[in-house]
Formats: sequence, C-alpha cells, structure tokens
Amino acid sequence: MEQGTMAFERGSVLRGVAAGVLALSVLGVAACSSNKPPKTFTTQSDEGGFQPFGLFKKDAPKSAPSEGSIGVNGFLWRASLDTLAFMPLASADPYGGVIVTDWYVNPEKPDERFKATVYILDTRLRADGLNVTVFKQAKDASGAWIDTAAADQTATDIENAILTRARQLRLSNIKTN
Repeated sequence: MEQGTMAFERGSVLRGVAAGVLALSVLGVAACSSNKPPKTFTTQSDEGGFQPFGLFKKDAPKSAPSEGSIGVNGFLWRASLDTLAFMPLASADPYGGVIVTDWYVNPEKPDERFKATVYILDTRLRADGLNVTVFKQAKDASGAWIDTAAADQTATDIENAILTRARQLRLSNIKTN
C-alpha cells in the first residue's frame, strides 16, 4: 500500500512542477510583448558619414521620422524604379535598398537577355551611394542560355542614368517647395 501511495504523491509533485514551469513560460513570453509602435526609417540625412558619438550631440533636436518612409534615399529609389521600368521587376526592398529585375530580352536581339540588380547604399543623394550589377546571357547553338560577361560600361551607363534622374527629381522637388 505504501508503494502505491508514494507513486501517487510523486506523480502529483511532478504535475505541480510541470504546471509551474508552464506558467513561468507563459509569463516570460508575455513579458516580451510591447505596446511601442514599430521603428520607422528616414529617407534623407543631413549628417555626413558615420557618427559614433552622434548620440551625445546637443546642437539641434532631431525631428521625428514620418510614417511610411523608406530606409534609403527616396530620390535614388524612385529614379532606379523609373530607369529600370522597361525591365520586369523581380523584387524590390525599400528598407534594404535592393532592386532586382527579372530577365529582359530586347526584341531586336532575341538571342541575348539581361538582368540588373541595383543596390542603394546611402540615405544621401551621392554618386557613390549607388551600385548597379548587370548580368547577361546569350543563347548557344542548342538554344540554351549561357552566362556571358556584360560590358562594364553597361552598368556605368545605368548608374549614370539613375543619378541623372535622381537629380531631376530632387530639383523638381526643390522648385515645388
């Protein structure tokens, strides 16, 4: 009779421990929640470069970022989308600043196709805040697509077109304000 009672008591103790662990886990997960709104990102910064001690500046109060703003320069982002509008868009990440197009076949040269990736690297409108990579494929005799090297000038021409369009957008924004 004693063995049966001990097994029953041991089982109830383990159930109590398991219930306690479960209750603490639920409390721990509930403590991770927050009522704070998600952080937003600004599109343009007046400060230049990396500021390791920027938190301690007391010169000018920072304005709150507007809702719905993107994490990269808005003019470069819009200009990139405008410039590559003739190519099908595979993906666009406004917070990471990456635009990837799908393969584009020029109707005048159906045996070649191009794909572009645009990286916007800065929140400021700068020439070095943009990087374009162009991929090229050509059809071989059997009709299969083979990777070939795209001319370096192609990526440079697309970068220049994006920068020119971004400057136009910025100037038109200044004139209207």
